[in-house]
Amino acid sequence: MKRLFKLFRTFLLKHPVPFLVIGLSFLFIDNANCQDTKLQLNDLDYFETQGLNVFVFSNQYNGFFYDEKTAGIELIHHGVRTATNGAVRLRSTPEQWDLIPEVVSRKVDEANNSIEVLLRYKDYNFDSKVVVTAKDQGVLIDVFLDKPLPEKLDGHAGFNLEFLPSAYFEKTYLIDNSPGIFPLYPGGPTVVKPIKDKISQFNGHSTFDDRGRGEFVDPLPIATGSTLILAPEDPERRVEINSFNGRLMLYDGRNVAQNGWFVVRSLIPSDKTGKVVEWYLTANTIKDWKRSPVIGFSQVGYNPDQQKVAVIELDKNDTPLTTASLFQVMPDGNFVEKLTEDVKMWGQYLRYNYVTFDFSSVKDSGLYLIKYGDQKTETFPIDTHVYDNIWQKTLDIYFPVQMDHMFVNEAYRVWHGHPYKDDALQAPVNEQHFDGYSMDSTTDTKYKPLERIPGLAVGGWFDAGDFDIQDGSHNTVVYNFSNLWETFQVKHDQTFVDRKTSFVDIHRPDGIPDVLQQIEQGALQLVAQQKNIGHAVRGIIVPHLYQYHHLGDAINETDNLPYNPKLKPYETDGKSSGTLDDRWVFTNRVPYLNYGSITALATAYRALKNYNKDLSEEALKYAIEAWDNEHKVSGWGNAGEDRWFRSNVELEAALQLYISTKDEQYSKRFKDLVWTVLDRSLPFNILAAVQAIPYMDEEYKSTLKSYIEKYKDQLDQLSKENPYGVPIIIRGWGGNTMVINWAITNYYLNKAFPEIIGPEYTFKGLNYIFGCHPYSNISFVSGVGVHSKKVAYGNNRANFTFIPGGVVPGLLILKPDFPENKEDWPFFWGENEYVIDICSAYIFLSNAANDLLSKGR
Repeated sequence: MKRLFKLFRTFLLKHPVPFLVIGLSFLFIDNANCQDTKLQLNDLDYFETQGLNVFVFSNQYNGFFYDEKTAGIELIHHGVRTATNGAVRLRSTPEQWDLIPEVVSRKVDEANNSIEVLLRYKDYNFDSKVVVTAKDQGVLIDVFLDKPLPEKLDGHAGFNLEFLPSAYFEKTYLIDNSPGIFPLYPGGPTVVKPIKDKISQFNGHSTFDDRGRGEFVDPLPIATGSTLILAPEDPERRVEINSFNGRLMLYDGRNVAQNGWFVVRSLIPSDKTGKVVEWYLTANTIKDWKRSPVIGFSQVGYNPDQQKVAVIELDKNDTPLTTASLFQVMPDGNFVEKLTEDVKMWGQYLRYNYVTFDFSSVKDSGLYLIKYGDQKTETFPIDTHVYDNIWQKTLDIYFPVQMDHMFVNEAYRVWHGHPYKDDALQAPVNEQHFDGYSMDSTTDTKYKPLERIPGLAVGGWFDAGDFDIQDGSHNTVVYNFSNLWETFQVKHDQTFVDRKTSFVDIHRPDGIPDVLQQIEQGALQLVAQQKNIGHAVRGIIVPHLYQYHHLGDAINETDNLPYNPKLKPYETDGKSSGTLDDRWVFTNRVPYLNYGSITALATAYRALKNYNKDLSEEALKYAIEAWDNEHKVSGWGNAGEDRWFRSNVELEAALQLYISTKDEQYSKRFKDLVWTVLDRSLPFNILAAVQAIPYMDEEYKSTLKSYIEKYKDQLDQLSKENPYGVPIIIRGWGGNTMVINWAITNYYLNKAFPEIIGPEYTFKGLNYIFGCHPYSNISFVSGVGVHSKKVAYGNNRANFTFIPGGVVPGLLILKPDFPENKEDWPFFWGENEYVIDICSAYIFLSNAANDLLSKGR
């Protein structure tokens, strides 16, 4: 039987046929669910057929976050990116911080319908060439070596292709006709090996805590063979891989890292050159497959008086319908057609076509849904109060959960204990750390490396899905909340904060506005830095990579005991510990961070002066001292950052210090800078310029008007660039922060120049966040809207869940044309990681929207 199977497999490779299931004694062909269409290189230099795209290093690895699962050979299978990281790798299941290859060259050969990529591991003087060639309904993937594998890489180097676990949960596989089930949860097998056998990770760091034993865990394959068929029962996900000169090994990368993928791998043989790996990969495509239309709309609903435009995203092979309809949902459950209108063609953006449906004329309060062909949206309200409480989960739940140095409780649940009582040690010099942290040859402080810096175990927030304190985002949050208090006097109170016992209780009012308590939380940390260090810092983060990826209660990331070098590792005297796990402070002086701290502290002074007078006065004192220090010394940090950021953030700092002190030196400096920075970068500086209007003369506003008109032209250009009319950026991190800040800027411009900037530019940003965006129509705010992010990259991401009120980064645009935001896989930080700065900005934007609509109530 085995021989018969091998002969039959060889026949299939030479004579491809639509193939669904091979059993021991029968073959079943489902022609309705397959098509005979060859892959071809398109004008964007990737392989394409209807229902399948194969990217070959359209996206490349970068050295910042290392392996982001967005590079190498990738499959877009029936509209979903299901495979990534097709490359020569040095581990069977690469983790984020494992070594990545450098792309030396990428050559597209249209004549031969192939793409060739030269990869290099510089540390090992190891080059490999990967050639992908379209053949019939699949691709040949060949790996070539000009020189034999370096001895150190024998048994380590192999060709990998990784498959998204959530795409194959509750599905099966066949390997050489032997059946298996993809595990829902990892369960081994693994082995323990001596550390000398491990390929070093980024900069010598290690993701594995071996407790000093000099070992590491290595996964074993869950299946091996020559032919692997993934999900043979599912025509949307069925993929077949055949290896002609080596075994295929199937691994579960989640055995060593929760964000690991299923990995298919072939080892590169030692002492061999030329073609060392040869695969043939086919992915089933459904005949005449077209992606279902996506109706982009606000999952929160609409105010009766605002513009209401749905944006409908269509497969490029789809023929647009002429109309769309709005139905009202009646109390008895019936659906009553309220409006049918012609859709308007917008055109192509990235890989999809778009039409729009305007239902602004419908103003009656009620519940509605949009219908386009067979597609129907979730039900949503039209009502004057739709925006009233959209921000409250973010303030009530998300921000308390992020509070550092506090015990956080919610009813029967403890979100986390009181962490980081052992903060913090001076980071060593010449340290190339992870997550963008580094130290140069000096500390810029009076402290010696690994000396304890006092007073830092206070206030602050966990920056994002990890547990570090980052000054950039802290500065933004303190400023945003202070501005929120000054502008809207938000007196909402649903959180109990007890500083004496470091205790926070959610859903428990204490008579103090929550916004003020959050401003206090941030100001305590920023003041502590200025007081004990003398300037703002890059941030505070754990020293070891095996701590950094911690998932669970923050209290367990360190032992919460100050480090004592007189004790042995893991030894304690009850008051201190010999374990060097205390967080490090990265203290190099950077002007734009210090100016950001000045802006935050100067603004917090005004917000806190009637709540916490002592802290308020300290905030202003250290803001002024930091300003004076910045003007005594120049040229710190990266020269490019200094040129670009310094004048921008100095402008904001000067304005806030002037508002707080009325000292003319700050006003003069603001006026010296403002027109230069507006000419250089209008979108990034127009907000500060407009906020200054109440404190300047009429001539200032008159001069500013021409810049507003120029900015208006840029706003209108956005509607020509994409159908949503908002700034969508293409980079390694989703652009929701930019969209929200853009909408906030438009709010201020509308208030100051309503004859030029209308309120719709603010609501476009909010609607985008709530579901009127590409790829899906999910609300990017967890727990807000009918359909919202339920799986996200919070500190509870290992449980495939969310933190209510968290706002995710949103769409990742994978080059050249694929927008993505995964709803079933939380581990893409660029798509799904909550960050405190965007969440504070979202609260402000929500209140700004209510303010714009308040006159109509």
